[in-house]
Amino acid sequence: MSLKRIIWNGLLGAALCLAVFLLYRIFERYSLDQIVQSVRSIPFFTFCTALLFAAASYLCLSCFDVLAIRSLGKSLPYSRIALASFISLSLGHNIGFAGLSSGAFRYRFYSRWGLTAEDVAKIILFCGVTVGLGLITLGGLAMIVNPGDAGRLLRIGPASVRIFGLLALVVPVVYAGLTFFIRGRLRLWRWSFQLPRFSIAVAQVAVGTINFMLVSACLHQMLSAFGEVAFFKSVTAYVLANSAILATHVPGGLGVLEATVSYAVPKEASIGALIAFRCAYFLIPLALGTTLLVISEVVFRWKSRGADEEADERAETQSV
Repeated sequence: MSLKRIIWNGLLGAALCLAVFLLYRIFERYSLDQIVQSVRSIPFFTFCTALLFAAASYLCLSCFDVLAIRSLGKSLPYSRIALASFISLSLGHNIGFAGLSSGAFRYRFYSRWGLTAEDVAKIILFCGVTVGLGLITLGGLAMIVNPGDAGRLLRIGPASVRIFGLLALVVPVVYAGLTFFIRGRLRLWRWSFQLPRFSIAVAQVAVGTINFMLVSACLHQMLSAFGEVAFFKSVTAYVLANSAILATHVPGGLGVLEATVSYAVPKEASIGALIAFRCAYFLIPLALGTTLLVISEVVFRWKSRGADEEADERAETQSV
């Protein structure tokens, strides 16, 4: 076995152990009675609706990879892209340093399907830009539509909040404009960036924004079970929470998510709402992603072993 394969297998084993540890660490924060009572207080229909929003978000996230691969001029079946995306992000969201952790899983899958390390690095960068565009766009919309809550949290007046919101919306417009007028590489001092086509750039902004709206809708369902909450108040809470998680890189946003949402929506952000949201968007996908990773590894190794045996048989036949 090569050193590279030993290292990747070791990283895979460590990631699986970390995923199991995170499940334990998350649940040990609460007593069993608290968890049971909190989950029971969420209406079943509300929880199922939140799960649908979470599933739609992960489906939307797979479109990040689809657009990235298309911008590279490559082609892969959507089923493969969706598998790699879901496993990478369901684990990456919980492990922390999502760009690096999900990137490692992406490389493990995409390299088997003919993509190079450079291709995977470009996919990771493309997805990171899409995340940033979506977060900035939705944040700008939230500041314009809901300046009161954003102003209270940022401690500035509503008029100033709306100005910041408009400035935020300038970012995706400028990005799309650059891809329309500069077709090729954008050079800034010593750096050079390959811009996507205009249609792909517009899709980036749209898909990135829709993704965060879906996650906010998932959170909104949980918060609304404990009181009346305006949708854009949930959006403001999640945008702030996700920004804090990206800044701290805490695995799964443990503590950061809860603290930020509790500060933004103090009355409705009960332990029941936060635990239910974490279960719907983090824990259930983590369990599914871990299961799919194990199954896919078994299938890949079985196919690889079968291919090796066929190659050996051909070699023996030719030698005879």
